[in-house]
Amino acid sequence: MASLKRIAVGFAVLCLLYTGHALAGNADDEWEREEQQRLQAASQKMIARIDELINAKIVAAEKSPAPLAEDGEFLRRAYLDITGILPSVATTRAYLADSDPDKRLKLIEKLLRSPAYPTHMASTWRNVILKPTDDIQQLQNQFGLQRWLRTQFSENIRYDRLVGEFITATDSDAGPAYFYASLELKPEQLAAETSRIFLGLQMQCAQCHDHPFDEWKQRDFWAYAAFFAQLERNENPLAGRMQTVAIRDRSTGEVMLPDTEEVIAPAFPGSDYGSDSFGGTRRQQLAVWMVARDNPYMPRRAVNWAWSHLFGRGLVNPVDDLSPQNPPSHPELMDELTKFFVKSGFDIKLLLKTIASTEAYARTSRVDTDEEVDLELFQKMAVKSLSPEQLYDSFLRVALLRDPIGQQAAQFLGQQASQDRLRFIARMRTPSDNRMQFETGMPQALALMNGPPVSTATNAATSGLLQSLEAPFLTEAQKIEVLSLAVYSRYPSEDETKRFSQYLLEADDDQKSQALGDVLWAMINSAEFMLNH
Repeated sequence: MASLKRIAVGFAVLCLLYTGHALAGNADDEWEREEQQRLQAASQKMIARIDELINAKIVAAEKSPAPLAEDGEFLRRAYLDITGILPSVATTRAYLADSDPDKRLKLIEKLLRSPAYPTHMASTWRNVILKPTDDIQQLQNQFGLQRWLRTQFSENIRYDRLVGEFITATDSDAGPAYFYASLELKPEQLAAETSRIFLGLQMQCAQCHDHPFDEWKQRDFWAYAAFFAQLERNENPLAGRMQTVAIRDRSTGEVMLPDTEEVIAPAFPGSDYGSDSFGGTRRQQLAVWMVARDNPYMPRRAVNWAWSHLFGRGLVNPVDDLSPQNPPSHPELMDELTKFFVKSGFDIKLLLKTIASTEAYARTSRVDTDEEVDLELFQKMAVKSLSPEQLYDSFLRVALLRDPIGQQAAQFLGQQASQDRLRFIARMRTPSDNRMQFETGMPQALALMNGPPVSTATNAATSGLLQSLEAPFLTEAQKIEVLSLAVYSRYPSEDETKRFSQYLLEADDDQKSQALGDVLWAMINSAEFMLNH
C-alpha cells in the first residue's frame, strides 16, 4: 500500500510539472483525507482505552464510578472548559431538547471549531506561562503574548512547533519576547520557568544546591541555564504603539557554578546528548532537543496539562511536577496517551477532543452516596474554580451586556482591553494555579457581590437579560426559567420556581424590576454559578 501511494504521488508530481494540472493537489487532498481518517480511528481507540484503564482502577479500589452528568451539567462544563464562556439560553434550550445520542460528541467538535476556543486557550496558556499579577499595566502588556498564542491555537499549530518557536523567539516574535523580557533575560529564571512550563521539571530547586528529593544536581540546573546565557535585549519604542522588545542571540555569554569560577557548558537535562550534537544558536539547539519525538518530558507535560485542564487535576499532580518521585496516578494511561499525542503529530485539539469524548469526562460531579470519593481515581468529575476571565465573560453572557466572543476577539485585533475587565481580572487573580482550591478573600467577595460587572448585570436599567424579561405576557415562572437557563444551563427545580416566583409576586409593582434583579443576583452569587462542575 505504501509503495502504491508513493507511485501515485510521484505520478501526480509529474503531471503537474509537464501539464500544469493540479493532480498533485488532488493526491495531497486524498492523502490528507486518509490521514484524518487514521487519526479519527486512533482517537476512537484511545477514547475506549482511557475509559478501560480509568474504570479498571476504580474497580480495583473497590469503588463505584459516578453516573453520567445530566445534559445541562455536561453542556455547561464543556462550554466553560473549551470556550471559557457559558452557552446562551437559546443554545441550552436546543441542546436539552435534542434527542440525538451522539449530541455530546457533536457538541465537543462544534466547540473546538468555535472562534472562542483559541481565545480561551490563549488566555489559559498565558496564565500557565506568566506569573500571576494584580498590576493592570502588566496585564495590558501581556496581551501581546496572548495574541500570539491565539494565532497558534486558531491555526491548530503543532504543539512541538509552538514550543520550538517560543524557545527561539526573537525581536520578530513580539508575544514570546515579552516572556523573556518579564524575566529580565536572566538565564536562571528562564531555565526555571521554561523547564516548568514545557518539560514539567522543577529544576529551580537545584539552583543553589543539589535537589533534596529529585535527581537534579546543581550542575544540571546551570547546564540547562547556559542555553539562555547568550541573549541580549534592545528596547525600540515605536511611535503611537506599545513598546516592543527585541531579543537576539549573540556568540558570547556563559554561566558559572555559583561561588566558583567554573564555567558550565550547556547540556540537555537527563540526556546523554551534548549541545554540540546540533547546530545553530544555543536556543536553537535547545529547541531541537526539546521538540524531538523521543524527548521524555515535553509531550508528557502537554498531555498532563490537557488532562488537568479538563479534569481539574493531572494524571500527575501537581501538573508541572513530572519528577520520578511524583509518579502518575495511572502510569499506563500516561504512557499510552503520550504515545497517541506524539503519533497524532502533537495535535492539541485532537488531544482535547479525545479526552473530552470519554465517559470519564462525562461523569457528574454530584455525590449521592456515603462512599468516600478518591479524586485521584477520577470516579467523578472534580469541581473546578472559574478563572477571572471565565467569570467576567460569563457575567457578560448571562446579562446580555455584550457578546463575549466578539469582546474577546476584539482584544486580539489590537484593541485595548477594557479597564473594567482588567480591574476585575487583577482583583480576582489568586497566587495559586490549583483550580481545585478556592482562594478568595474580602476583595474578591466584594467584587462578586456589588462590583462591576455584577452590579451592571443585575440592574434592570443596564442588563439586557432583565430588560428582555419585562414583556407583560411572561409569567413569573417563565421568567425564572429563563434566568435558570442563562445562569445554570438547566431548567429550574420545582422548589426554585416556587420560591423565586413567590418573591416576585410579593414585590410592589414599582419594585418588580428590582426584585427580578435580586433573583438574578442571588443566582450568580451561588456556588453553582461560580464553579465549573
